[in-house]
Amino acid sequence: MNRPWKLFGDHLRLAVRLTPNGGRDAIDGIEADGEGEPHLKARVTSVPEKGKANKALILLISRSLGIPKSSVSLISGETARKKILRIEGDPEDLARKLEAFLR
Repeated sequence: MNRPWKLFGDHLRLAVRLTPNGGRDAIDGIEADGEGEPHLKARVTSVPEKGKANKALILLISRSLGIPKSSVSLISGETARKKILRIEGDPEDLARKLEAFLR
């Protein structure tokens, strides 16, 4: 399966499908959508109002990768389930951390 991230010069972009009110904060692996595009499945306990679920997602990703939450930002999908995150840092290193976390 393809990976839900793309490497750029100084950052990595990560496609995520977020489930708010998910009962727990967790990353549930990778899956493909109906068009075959891969995304990371994530769930958070926060509600999808006033950006609370997005903030919880950023915190979940930053903790999972061991990076500061200021390195993670939402670049699209503010009110949608499908989101694109920009993660600042060495893209190769970030990709390795994601691979290791998802094993």
